[in-house]
Amino acid sequence: MRPILTGLVMLTASSFAMASDTGPGCGWGSMLFKGQSGVASHVVAATTNGTSGNNTFGMTSGTNGCDTSRTINYTGSNAVVFHNMDRLSNDIAKGDGEILSTVASVMGIESRDVPTFKRVMHDNFNTLYPNSDVTSEQIVETMVSLMANDKTLAKYV
Repeated sequence: MRPILTGLVMLTASSFAMASDTGPGCGWGSMLFKGQSGVASHVVAATTNGTSGNNTFGMTSGTNGCDTSRTINYTGSNAVVFHNMDRLSNDIAKGDGEILSTVASVMGIESRDVPTFKRVMHDNFNTLYPNSDVTSEQIVETMVSLMANDKTLAKYV
C-alpha cells in the first residue's frame, strides 16, 4: 500500500511541478475543470493532465489550451510572501531576516547578490507597502519591478 501511495503523491507532485502559476496548466484536466476552484478540482485536473500525456501532445500541437510562446515562470515567491506577510514586512523594515532570505532564494538570487536584494527591498519599504491593504501579489510585482530597475538584480527578472 505504501509504494502505491508514494507513487500517487509523486505523480500528483510532478503534475503540479509542470503546472502554471494559476493551476494545473494546459491539457484535458484544465479544460474539463475550467472555472472551478479548490484543492480537489486542481488535484483532479493535474492528475488528469499528468496521467494521460495530453499536456505533451497539446504543447507540440498547439491544442488543449497549451501555449508554448508564454514564458515559464516559477511563482513560489508568491506563496512565500502570501504565507509570511507580517514577518516579511518586518524583515524588509530591518533589511534582513529569514523570510527575506527565503524570498531571495526562491527568486533564484545568487548568494553574492542577496545583500543587494535586501538593501533594495529595505530602501523601498514604502513602495512595497504603500498601505495596509497591499496584497502578496502586489508585493511580488513591486519586488520584480524594483529588481528590474537595479543593475545587479535585473538579471533575475
